[in-house]
This record gives sequence, C-alpha cells and structure tokens, in this order.
Amino acid sequence: MIEGWQFNNAPWALGVAGAFLIASVWFFFRSVKREGSTGGMIALHLLRMVIALAVALTFLRPERVQLSKRSEQPRVAVLWDASGSMATKDVVLDGKTAVQRAEWVKEQVEAKFWTPLEKRYQVSVEAFSAPPTDPKADVETEIGTDLNGALERVLKAHTDLRAVLLLTDGDWNLGKSPITGATALAQKDVPVFAIGTGSENYLPDLELQSVLAPTYGLLNERISVFVTLQNHLTREVKTTVTVSGPGGTTGSKAVTIPPMAQIQDMVVITPLAEGEADFTVKVPVEKDEIFPENNEKKFHMAVRKETLKVLVVDSQPRWEFRYLRNALMRDPGVQVNTVLFHPQIGMGEGAGYLPSFPTKREDLQGYDVVFLGDVGVTKGMISPEQATMLRGLIEQQASGLVFLPGPLGWQKTLKDSPLGDLVPVETDYEKGAGMVNFSAGSGFSTAGETKLELTFRGRDHWLTMLATDPTANQAVWRGLPGFFWYAPVVKAKPGAEVLAVHESARNASGRIPLLATRSAGSGKVLYMGTDAAWRWRKGVEDTYHYRFWSQVVRWMSHQRHLAQSDGMRFFYTPEAPKRGDKVRLSATVLDKLGTPITEGKVTVTLKAPGGTSETIELAAENSEWGVYNGTFTPREGGRYEVEVANDTAGRHMKTQIDVSVPTLEKVGLPAKLDVLREISALTGGKFASPGDLAQIISSLSLLPERKPEELRFRLWCDPWWCGALLVLFSAYWIGRKIGGLV
Repeated sequence: MIEGWQFNNAPWALGVAGAFLIASVWFFFRSVKREGSTGGMIALHLLRMVIALAVALTFLRPERVQLSKRSEQPRVAVLWDASGSMATKDVVLDGKTAVQRAEWVKEQVEAKFWTPLEKRYQVSVEAFSAPPTDPKADVETEIGTDLNGALERVLKAHTDLRAVLLLTDGDWNLGKSPITGATALAQKDVPVFAIGTGSENYLPDLELQSVLAPTYGLLNERISVFVTLQNHLTREVKTTVTVSGPGGTTGSKAVTIPPMAQIQDMVVITPLAEGEADFTVKVPVEKDEIFPENNEKKFHMAVRKETLKVLVVDSQPRWEFRYLRNALMRDPGVQVNTVLFHPQIGMGEGAGYLPSFPTKREDLQGYDVVFLGDVGVTKGMISPEQATMLRGLIEQQASGLVFLPGPLGWQKTLKDSPLGDLVPVETDYEKGAGMVNFSAGSGFSTAGETKLELTFRGRDHWLTMLATDPTANQAVWRGLPGFFWYAPVVKAKPGAEVLAVHESARNASGRIPLLATRSAGSGKVLYMGTDAAWRWRKGVEDTYHYRFWSQVVRWMSHQRHLAQSDGMRFFYTPEAPKRGDKVRLSATVLDKLGTPITEGKVTVTLKAPGGTSETIELAAENSEWGVYNGTFTPREGGRYEVEVANDTAGRHMKTQIDVSVPTLEKVGLPAKLDVLREISALTGGKFASPGDLAQIISSLSLLPERKPEELRFRLWCDPWWCGALLVLFSAYWIGRKIGGLV
C-alpha cells in the first residue's frame, strides 16, 4: 500500500486523456491565429487551455492516498450473557455434574480468564441483557435478550476495537437479528469469537412445566389442579403427581408420559384447612434425570368456608328442573332457593321455595348464580323491573346467570327485555314455532337421540372438563346420553365463547351452538340450548350430572368471591395480573343494614413488595348496587398487600394480589448455538465450546496486527473540484461574450 497520488493509468484512459490534450493545444493555436492575439484574447485562450487540462485530469480520476497507523493499543471486548435463559443447568464438563450456564460464566469472569490478553490488548468486560434490579423500572420494559443490540453497542462505543469475545447461549428474543450487528463488525474487520454455553439438545429430564390452580377454594370442596409435564427422557415414564397442602390436604394422580412428549393432566384435591397457604405439586425424581429441582412447584391459594347461594327459576317442574334442583340441594356447598311459576296450579311451594321472584335489590343481591329456566319477562312471571334488577346483579355484582330454555318457549320474551343483551346466542323463535309436539312449544325436535359435541375450546375448558385431559374429556362427552329437543338458536353473538355444538345440525352460520358463555359486566352468562342434561345420569347416576352443575356454580361465582368480608366484596380483573397490566378494581360496600352505601369514600391501599404504598380512591359506578370501581397499574412483580376501606359504613378488609413479571426468557430450552456459529463465520472469528476457552484465548493472542487504515481523497468526484470547474466554465463563457465572440 503506497501513500501519495494515484491515477487511472489504464492505457485506454491515458490515450483518451492524451488525445484530448493534443486536440486542446491544436485548438489553442488555431484560435489565437483566427481570433487574435491581443492580451484579453490570449488570457481567454489560456483559460480554455486550463479548463481542458482540468477535464483531462478529472478523466484520469486522481486520488490522494494516506495511511493512518493506529498508535493506541487495540481493544478486545468481552461480552457475557446475563439473561434469564442462562439459568438453564446444562453445561457439562468432563462428564461431571451439570451446572448452570450462568454459573459457569460467573466462574470464568471471577477468574479473569482474559488476563493473558492484557499483554497485547486493552480488555473491556461487559454483561448484557441482565434483568432490571430496580423493581420500579419502567413497566414497558420487556425482560429478554437483545444480542444484536449488544454487538452494535460495543462497536459504537470503541473505535479501537480489534475483536469481540462472546460468552452466551445464543438465545435472543428482542431486537433485530444478531446477524445485523455481525455484518457491521465484519465490515470493520472485527472478528467475533463465540463460546457457546449450554447443550443444543435437551438433557435427560422429567419436568413439571406448569401448574394452574384457582386463587381461592372452598373448604371441603373439590378443586382441580391442572399440571403440564414434559418428558425429555428417551423412554416412557410412569409416575405419580401429588399435591399436598396444610391440614393434611393431599391428592395424587398416576400418569404415563411417552418418551420426548408433553402431557396435561388434572389432580383433584379437597382442602382440609382454612386460610391462605402454599400448596406443593411434586413428581418423583427419575434415576437418570439431570435437573431434579424442576420436579416440584408451589402455588398459593386461599381456602375459605363459604356457602354459595343459588336461585333456580322455572315455569313448570320438568325433568331438567327437578334433577337440577336435586343436584344442587345435595351439594353441601350450595344453598338453593326456588321460584316455580306454574301456570295451571300457581306458585310452587315447599322447602326452599319462594312465593315470588325477589322484588327488592337487597333480597336478590345475595345470590351467586341464578338459573333462568323456561320462563319469560311477561305478566305473571318476571316483570321488566325485576329483569333490570337481575341484569344489575350480573353486571354489577359479578354473579352468574344460566339460561335454560325449554319447549314452552317462554324465553322468546327475553329478546326485547333488559335481559336480551345478556343471552350469548341469537335465537329465532318464529322459525322454531310449532316444530315440536307441544301445543305452545318452540324449538326443534329430533327424530332420534342427538348429542352435544365439544368445540376445540370446550375440550379443555374448566366448565366442561368431566375428565382429566382434553382427549379423555371429549370421549366422555361423546358417551353422554343425548337430547331430543333443542332451542331455535341461529348463531353465537360476538364475544361469546362456544363450548359445544349440535353434532350434525348447521345453518348458514355453521354448526348450531348449544352451550355458550360470555362475560357481562363483572359477571358471567351461560346458555344451554337443550333440556336433557338430566339424562346424563343414565347408567352412572350422579357422576357427570352433579359434577357439571357443581362446576357451573363454582365457575360462575368464582370472580364474586375473590375477596370478601362482612358488608364488603372486592374483586379485580384480570385475576392473575402481570406487571404493567391495567387492573380493574371493583368493590361492593353495604352499610350496617345491608343496603348499598350512598356516601363516603371507598379507598384501596396497595403496598408493593418493595415497600412503597399507593392509595386509590374508587369512583361510584352504580349507587343502586353500591359498586365502586378504579384502575391500578402494578409497577412491580410479587405479592401486593391490599386494604379496602370505607369509614362511613365502618367497613374494612384485607387481601392480596399476586402480580407476575412478563419475561421472554425461558429456562430449560436448548442453546441456540447455530446462531453463534453463523456470527463467527461471518466475521472471520471462531466458535468453540466451554471446554475450549483456553484455545480461543490463544487464538485471540495470535491475531495479526491490523493493517493501517487507508484514507482516500477522491479529487475527481469532490464537490469543491466540480464547483471549481463550473466556475471556470462560467468565466470562460462570460469572457467570450464580453469579447464579442460567438
């Protein structure tokens, strides 16, 4: 590499430039002879000659070359991964026990493995993608790995960078592809030497991946705990999942997991002690497992002793009504009241029967779930005022409403009533009228027994789960006795979740939805478009019939009972919030007489895990029901201590909200070493495993001196040079005009 001026010395270029100069000289003498040789003309001709020489020089593309030799010591940047995925325990050296990726990296950093490089290089050591240590960090900050950002950042920060040494598992889930940063490094002749930590394949392991359980349960009531198990062993595993809790609470389930497969299952427990406590889920450690610590998880649950209050309303003692009422009355956790509008013999009477549908708000507000059978909003049944009150119970008090239409077709009167918008499906009673063998009936009859078929969502929905896993659950529903009548349903309304459809009937909108649910304000609504659930007892007694209606009552009243005390109920949405979520807080407050409060402040004080407190004043949304709402955005993860208070009525209660922290980091996944190999190859570096770290240090020490940086000044395309030529051309042209030349 030579310093100085360089030209395009190709023969054709020199020939063209020479010919142009010879022609310019010939024109110079010719012009002098023809146009005169006075002082002004000679100057004008010389100017043209100078322009010709400049044009010829430009054609030869002159460039000034300078070599910049670096005087400072070159730098090696050591980047080590501090992200969450580095907690995976799969670094095995010399056949020894596996250690965490982060643990191995920490040992190397503490040992200052880069010391041999300091004789020749400046060494900068930086961690990247470490999770925030400040719990008050911006809620919008995603916790993940930006490998490309780390590469681009180090290139921008150090102008003397000679190489990058990268210790990571290759996992990236934020920012651009790391190939972008690697390309920029390659253009600057900065090689990347990568040490890939972790295994590219799953190590032998049986993992309890997740546990899903409600935030609260009822004492001595069945509670379903859903678990997900992953088998990373090359053999089938037969094991037992156990759940244990305070007071001797236990539950277990034998499961079989195929090799290299994942299963979901359910363990049923019955809490035996009141209060809030941690429950433990375990699977035994297999002899050839690498990670025994992931065979156990805990979940927190509040256990309370409560009785759910249910109101069953119908127009006649049909089979569906009788068996439903009997099932609920035999449920020890349910208190049942009944309203029976019998058109022929008058109101039903007996234990638990009410003389009429509740007419006062304070009489209705205690019900957790209302079953609305073959009844309507019409004279002699439910008045429009009572329908409005019932709607308020669902939307404002988080109660549940179950629509159970029947062949008399009274529910067709709901369409134009205050309850019409709550029905999850659209119906057409005009089309269905007279289609069954009932004198005043509405709906459709079937020639033979017809069954419900679960949708994809219904297979694993808690409400319809009658078995331990989705596949078995679908088989149970296929085996249940069917029905001979169904309501004139057209389609599901927007926002509804269809759990089961008619096994064969369809229309322009698709399969007929006969079991659907949707949210209504703070509450839930369920629609069942058949009247034959009582037939599910055939051959199995109460196994499925009781279980289904028990799950309906508990699922629909769950939100309402998240937290409560005398005269106060508090619930929040979502039930399992994440950091940064907008959490809707709702409280219902009653005075000493049991009526909704009309004055005073309702405040919610939330104490964060970090010790900071925040007080939110809830705004009155519906004074008739004593409902107060507000919003809260958790800025930390962990358990918040919550106190709800209204001094006017003397109501106070305490509860907790568990907030999780969203993260893109996953522990236990294989390392993405292909990414590191590609980065190393692109930049001219090397890739190695943890055991070859010493060899990588040696390779870095043997890197050749970087070539001097070449700086080129391209005169032929410099804007100032082009501007100068333009000025000369302009001066020549003006001179010709002044001299009277054409």
